[in-house]
Amino acid sequence: MSAAVAAARPARAWHVPAGILPFALILGLFVLGALLAPWLAPVDPTRQALLARLLPPGTTVGEITYWLGTDEIGRDLLSRVIYGARASLAVAVLSVVASGAIGSLLGMIAGLARGWTEVLLMRATDIMLSIPALLLAVLAVAVLGPGLLNLVLVLGFARWPRYARVAYGQTLAVASLPFVTAARLAGASPLRLLARHVAPNIVAPLIVVATLEFGLMVLFEASLSFLGLGIQPPTPSWGSILATGRNYVATAWWIATFPGICLFLLVLSVNLFGDWLRDRLDPRFVAR
Repeated sequence: MSAAVAAARPARAWHVPAGILPFALILGLFVLGALLAPWLAPVDPTRQALLARLLPPGTTVGEITYWLGTDEIGRDLLSRVIYGARASLAVAVLSVVASGAIGSLLGMIAGLARGWTEVLLMRATDIMLSIPALLLAVLAVAVLGPGLLNLVLVLGFARWPRYARVAYGQTLAVASLPFVTAARLAGASPLRLLARHVAPNIVAPLIVVATLEFGLMVLFEASLSFLGLGIQPPTPSWGSILATGRNYVATAWWIATFPGICLFLLVLSVNLFGDWLRDRLDPRFVAR
């Protein structure tokens, strides 16, 4: 095979299909909006104006145009949706990092150590997997109390078993390869084996799991906030906005509709991006 052909393969393999590109742009807009929320939001998302309550989208009062309308106490819905994206993405990123770090480390330790360590860690993983994650999160938040930090800790604790299972299976496959056996016989410590030989060779499937888990974390955050167990007022959250909007569906449909659409688009974009990433990182994938 010529060098030119070999060099051309990665470019084809990582080509973004036309069907995925719009959703990648949507995902990028959500991330950009979350990062630039203080500059993009027209007004303070907690600013109340009772005389401007329940205004429909596009209404102008004085010098302020409420492009998405206002809620039951006159807060600008567009500003709250923008800041709600920041809250949802922050919780999703932090919880994915926490659960991924815990689960990946435990899975690699179980796959490399074997023996009783493997049995104990994998049985604990099986027990955690048998408990519905959302139910576990609800119970944990009810005990610890609502809030951003507790929400991240609870979601990270509830979702680490999935990473542990993937890391465990991948570690078993890598640990049997000749270069790992050679490093072990050469006297490499377990920590060096994990850091230099195992982790770099199993990171691709873990990245795919993290991408797919990201959308689930957004849904979990919205669900817990909807139930009043997530991010607390006056901090905007899509889940809490939806909880308020359900009381005004007949008279102020925009309160629940716009954050619901944003939640749908964000999760759909992340899931489609995760599917594409899985195909590209799959060693059996053939570029076409």
